[in-house]
Amino acid sequence: MESESFSLLESDEMSNERQPLLISDTEQHSVSPPRPDIRNSPENIIVDGNEDDKSVDEDLYDPYKNRQLEHPTSNLETMILLIKGNIGTGILAMGDAFKNSGLYVGLFGTFILGFVCTHCMHMLVKCSHELCVRVQVPSMNFSSVVYASFETGPVALRKYSHLAKNLINLFLIITQIGFCCVYFVFVAVNLQEIVAHYWIKLDTQVFLILLLIPMILVNLVKTLKYLTPFSFIASILTIVGLVICFYFMLQDLPSIKSVKPFATWSQLPLFFGTAIYAFEGIGVVLPLENNLKNPESFGACAGILNIGMLIVALLYTAVGFFGYLKYGENVLGSITLNLGDNILAQIVRLMMALAIFLSYTIQFYVPVNIIGPWLRAQLHGETRRVFGDYALRIGLVLITFLLAVMIPNLEVVISLVGAISSSALALIFPPLIEIITFWPNKLGKYNWILIKDLVIILIGFLVFVFGTFTSLMQILHPEVLPNSGV
Repeated sequence: MESESFSLLESDEMSNERQPLLISDTEQHSVSPPRPDIRNSPENIIVDGNEDDKSVDEDLYDPYKNRQLEHPTSNLETMILLIKGNIGTGILAMGDAFKNSGLYVGLFGTFILGFVCTHCMHMLVKCSHELCVRVQVPSMNFSSVVYASFETGPVALRKYSHLAKNLINLFLIITQIGFCCVYFVFVAVNLQEIVAHYWIKLDTQVFLILLLIPMILVNLVKTLKYLTPFSFIASILTIVGLVICFYFMLQDLPSIKSVKPFATWSQLPLFFGTAIYAFEGIGVVLPLENNLKNPESFGACAGILNIGMLIVALLYTAVGFFGYLKYGENVLGSITLNLGDNILAQIVRLMMALAIFLSYTIQFYVPVNIIGPWLRAQLHGETRRVFGDYALRIGLVLITFLLAVMIPNLEVVISLVGAISSSALALIFPPLIEIITFWPNKLGKYNWILIKDLVIILIGFLVFVFGTFTSLMQILHPEVLPNSGV
């Protein structure tokens, strides 16, 4: 998400350990700032030493043993949160993604992309552990990992550590705002279908306007504890909705020959944009690993991350494969819009619309928590800070509303968000962090890790450039590329 990136916020206590990505970087680094001189000595084997020399390993700081967790999660709980954190509106758009790739290209492309994204998640966890040892802190969030990698990396890069941290926060904000924009459009178009069937057909913008006030009111809630029931209800509705969607998709399937094995080269970037949007759950990885009772089991070969992401990849592939096979070139930006006009289909649309409406608050909390501390630091006086916090929340909702009004085409919004921000967070930054963290002597024999990471960065960059260009072209000149419309 795509990341339903912060669905782990369902914890009753919402302790800092449970939500390290939501802790301001200023607070985290003020407690245990990275030590910039850690690499100055050529004898420092943590960074530059011989890997075969184990003389210092016994004295290394162990982040796992220093974590103070009030309510650690079990392996099963973490698995559930990982799967939920990777399943949102993106899975319902996979049929449209397969339309832009073709049946077989989508089938293999989804699995390959899922493998690469999972590998990038492993990279992030590996680098987090290494950097926690260096700066002797029990856990880090995404932006802290980037900051510490630059700050303890090659001397020439240290001056860019704050820039890198701010860039990660910027992409996190863009991603979550993009998610919220998609959620706005998703709820509106599904309500539009229901009202059109029973009463009158109205423009999508009408429903966006009607949703604005309720969306503002629900996002004025500041306490995460009060958001927990919303997330629980949304989870139940999503599961039931997906089961019913499969019930529709698996009935009377046509021949495989009825759909294209490969679409066109011009449409392929839209596939990658949508797919990377769906797989962009990297933001949830460190919070889950940080709060796990047995963190060693998270990244094991048959561990939580691999099994959870395999289940996610299978679900994405199944929805994309059967959704495109069932509805062919008529498949829309959300599979719920293809289910027909019977009462069960309308119930599914209503359920999924309500689930996504309730999930908006969880996605929305992330940019508020990144921008909020900075804004409060600029304001003097408690009254101004309270007013500023409410103004920030209303302003961000208005931004997502205006973006949704400007681009009411659901599939294009999803592809654009995936291409711009999800590709950077999921494919570009993790290998870049790994290169900087383990430079220069821990990049494998013949620098195979460096070569591998550069290839992944190139793939992410191509998705970023061509996906963004193609999505913008479809927004500005919809006649140039096939456009299903919503």
